[in-house]
Amino acid sequence: MSPGSSGQRGLPETLPDPLPIDVVDNHVHLDITREGDEPFDVDEAIRRARQVGVTRLVQVGCDLDGIRFTLKAIEAHDEILGGIALHPNEVPRLAAAGTLDDAYAEVEASAAHDRVRVIGETGLDYFRTGPEGIAVQQDGFRWHIDLAKRLGKALQIHDRDAHDDVLRILSEEGAPEHTVLHCFSGDLAMARECVERGYYLSFAGTVTFKNARDLRDALTAVPLERILVETDAPYLAPTPHRGATNASYLVPVTIRAMAGVLNLDVPTLCRAVSENSERVYGAWGSTPPTQGA
Repeated sequence: MSPGSSGQRGLPETLPDPLPIDVVDNHVHLDITREGDEPFDVDEAIRRARQVGVTRLVQVGCDLDGIRFTLKAIEAHDEILGGIALHPNEVPRLAAAGTLDDAYAEVEASAAHDRVRVIGETGLDYFRTGPEGIAVQQDGFRWHIDLAKRLGKALQIHDRDAHDDVLRILSEEGAPEHTVLHCFSGDLAMARECVERGYYLSFAGTVTFKNARDLRDALTAVPLERILVETDAPYLAPTPHRGATNASYLVPVTIRAMAGVLNLDVPTLCRAVSENSERVYGAWGSTPPTQGA
């Protein structure tokens, strides 16, 4: 079935030109469906991604159903590693329902899986959570940071309208060795601060948007050895597909745009993204990364 007829809004009929060196989609939600879309077929999503040189995915589950989906996906598909956490907007909801402690227990038990290499996405989201939920959301962020350090996993951070508090809490708690700002949304000054601290910055389709000049400026401040790329699918499809349902096979569009901003040839950027991904998450085989590597 062609992507244009798959029940996913606006996906292009034609795949982008394949990348010259295989890369990783650092953050994808194969369990999430936008309203009006059909669910992703995981085998088809992997096949189409592989056709364009996106051979490895990090599937991120950020509620209990998504975590359970992620555990099944990483056991069924060698191309997928897992990231799991309670999303910053999920933490206040569970706290209000009186079920947060039970949810934390399930996250911690699930995170012990060898192919779960990421605690995340965790962090802060002040766009959807009002003032009454901020304290418990910050506590949740601290809990996930501690879990990542105890288990020796990478940390992926969601940061929406909360830059200062995200950086403050990471400083107070002490960030894990491998810390990734997922879908980086900060400015040049924040990018420089993150680089100084040794964090990795992951760029999504937003870096291609016409009004994202500040984000492109931020990208120029990131050393090649700290850059990752992602879709955040089904969201944030890159230009010229903005507004469509996103998919991992659109990573080449974002990679080529980033290479242009950085004045790099595409193979050089692809090689860096691939090497950085395996430095953070380990090989997509059975061996997790060694802390201190």
